Amino acid sequence: MNPKNDSQTPAIQVIERLFSLLDALAAQQDPVSLKQLSETTGLHPSTAHRILNDLAIGRLVDRPEAGSYRLGMRLLELGNLVKARLDVRDAALGPMRELHKLTHQPVNLSVRQGDEIVYIERTYSERSGMQVVRAVGGRAPLHLTSVGKLFLAHDDPQRVRAYATRTGLAGHTRNSITELPALERELAQVRQHALARDNEELELGVRCMAAGIFDDQSRLIAGLSISAPADRLEESWADRVKSTAAQISTSLGHRGL
Repeated sequence: MNPKNDSQTPAIQVIERLFSLLDALAAQQDPVSLKQLSETTGLHPSTAHRILNDLAIGRLVDRPEAGSYRLGMRLLELGNLVKARLDVRDAALGPMRELHKLTHQPVNLSVRQGDEIVYIERTYSERSGMQVVRAVGGRAPLHLTSVGKLFLAHDDPQRVRAYATRTGLAGHTRNSITELPALERELAQVRQHALARDNEELELGVRCMAAGIFDDQSRLIAGLSISAPADRLEESWADRVKSTAAQISTSLGHRGL
């Protein structure tokens, strides 16, 4: 048996055992017995049973009947999230470049993770004149960003209130929205115009506008935004941002309203 490269071996033994059980389940179409899993992985039945129980609690493994196991639906849910992000990045890059050529300002692609947005792609050039660059992988609060407001605008009022309670609507600049009534009014405007804005709320001197990207199930999965120095953001770009986002949505199977 060839020794494994240290970089490919989990540092925690139970994680390595967990992976071996998931791999064994993935190799079978039908539910697998504890005995078979123990024999396949080389784990003692009691060890395998403990790990499988924990995986079942996390819905990574299902127990269709006593003593048998199969991969759980949570893996499908997580896989669909990853697939959506990979697909939207591939679909968005070309249209983002075209929008950047038109505006000469940074064009960003962001997704929601919990109470924040995460930047997953960016098209920009040194000529943009931006003083602050949000790196790919960077995060920002939902209520302080144009894309974040898109996601909040698609939440029901109870979830928006819960978000406000959890986060306290902390501000970053004097322009930040820090009160729930003001945020609710802002989100109503987002829904009305299908366009969200950040007017120097995250960073002074930087304004943004964003439109939503939807998948084939009409779910909001990402936001497309333009960032620009506050005095360079042109209102005429709003329609192009929306049409570019719609173009990306169409390529993902979205058929509109």
